[in-house]
Amino acid sequence: MKNVVETQVLIIGGGATGTGLARDLALRGIETVLVEKGDLNAGASGANHGLLHSGARYVHSDMEAAIECREEGRILKQISPQCIEETGGLFVAVPGDEENYIADFPTMCRKAGISCRELDLDTAFEKAPCLAKDAVAVYEVPDAAIDPFKLAIENMSQATGLGTTYLSHSRITGFDLDKKGITMARIRDNRTGNESRIKARAYVSATGAWAGDLAGMAGVKIPMVFSKGSLLVTGQRLARSVINRLRKASDGDILVPGGVVSIIGTTSVRVDCPDRIFPTVDEVDLIINQGRQMVPDLGVRRYIRAYCGVRPLVSSDDGDDRKVTRGFALLDHGKDGVDNFITITSGKLTTYRLMAEKTADLVCEKLGIHEPCKTRDLPLPMAEVGDWTDPGASLRHGFRLPDRDDKIVCECEMVPASAIDAITGDIRRNQGRPDLLAIGLRSRMGKGPCQGATCSTRVLSHLYDRGEVEGREGISDLRRFLDERWKGEHALLWGDSLSQSSLKEMVHCGLFGLEITGDEG
Repeated sequence: MKNVVETQVLIIGGGATGTGLARDLALRGIETVLVEKGDLNAGASGANHGLLHSGARYVHSDMEAAIECREEGRILKQISPQCIEETGGLFVAVPGDEENYIADFPTMCRKAGISCRELDLDTAFEKAPCLAKDAVAVYEVPDAAIDPFKLAIENMSQATGLGTTYLSHSRITGFDLDKKGITMARIRDNRTGNESRIKARAYVSATGAWAGDLAGMAGVKIPMVFSKGSLLVTGQRLARSVINRLRKASDGDILVPGGVVSIIGTTSVRVDCPDRIFPTVDEVDLIINQGRQMVPDLGVRRYIRAYCGVRPLVSSDDGDDRKVTRGFALLDHGKDGVDNFITITSGKLTTYRLMAEKTADLVCEKLGIHEPCKTRDLPLPMAEVGDWTDPGASLRHGFRLPDRDDKIVCECEMVPASAIDAITGDIRRNQGRPDLLAIGLRSRMGKGPCQGATCSTRVLSHLYDRGEVEGREGISDLRRFLDERWKGEHALLWGDSLSQSSLKEMVHCGLFGLEITGDEG
């Protein structure tokens, strides 16, 4: 049979769980192919706070999830410190917050084994001068910030180094089935249209919000609901620590520092489809109005981007998605008559490694393989290409101006041309085609205050000079890149953000004649 690839395990989905599972299985010596319809972290794994939970957020609502977060956070800090900034976290109560909730918080943290220390207000304001001066209580917990893109890149880098095959921009179009399970997966390359098949002994869906759709191809029904969460990115970093509102989970109650910016969110809005989502003006207003109650500066800061992701949740009957457990769902579809099909969904970024471990254990059980998990103790190796997702990487790599052999292509985030070369080389090695979106995912390019106004054309010009793109494909790449940036800007069009977006439009449409219309925009 032509165009058939055989492997032991096919993983579908390249988010944190899928890439973590690929690494876990590779370390157990299991041959694996990972297929992703977009690129790494295209779903919820790339559209979150970047918060490494201490577990304190869940001590009132979900003690099991709180304990899982506490333990997994500890493990991740040990095995992947290069992906984590040990910011610490503050839980802050302001006038009007529920007194019983505040009073019970330290006791509930102790029950979960989570370190929690009450701070006097003077100490709290010294740690975080941005806090509201009418704060009534502040507690310190071991929250941290984590870079989900670096995490996925480094998991995938080690997995491919151990023999895993990664197929990006490749979509599952269907399964061939017999009485026992799946016999073949049909694949289409989204860029070339080429079709192929993958024959595996086990098939794992790590597709998050799309788990129900994929399961349907195998004749399996998974009752899913979709909760959209929107977040905002500030132009500057507002605090050294993660700041949480000390109340039941609600809108705009977590501020996470990440590099040179801060991220405030989130909302919870039920949606029917995870494919067409965007942050709204009403959500932006809600997040700012809620967030400034604990950090007043949020009411006057410039925001450079808004974005949203979808939480994949097990069906809830009461309509309140915040009450649904944040634990993960590992589903063995043998009970549904598809013996070699597994779904892993829901959960949190903080528990991705545990989700991958439990899924790999089930895969091994089905394949009759007896190999223990190694990811609990084995450090995650640093991949040089993953370093460019981190602010200030150019300085750590010894880049200094002037440099005749190198040049800065993104001034907001100080990304040099040499970084673009390293990233495009890595993409090529993994059978991909470098474009602006792929480069932006693997670097800070386009993530600064100008949101790609200048660096998009500079990087594209560099790719043309290097022979990485030809003809009009670069123009199509530029349109797609700017369209993605625009999705994060259109709900923020006031003040400086409006001026910056207007300038970008004038440069790319007025000067270059790049009108973003039709299917390409």
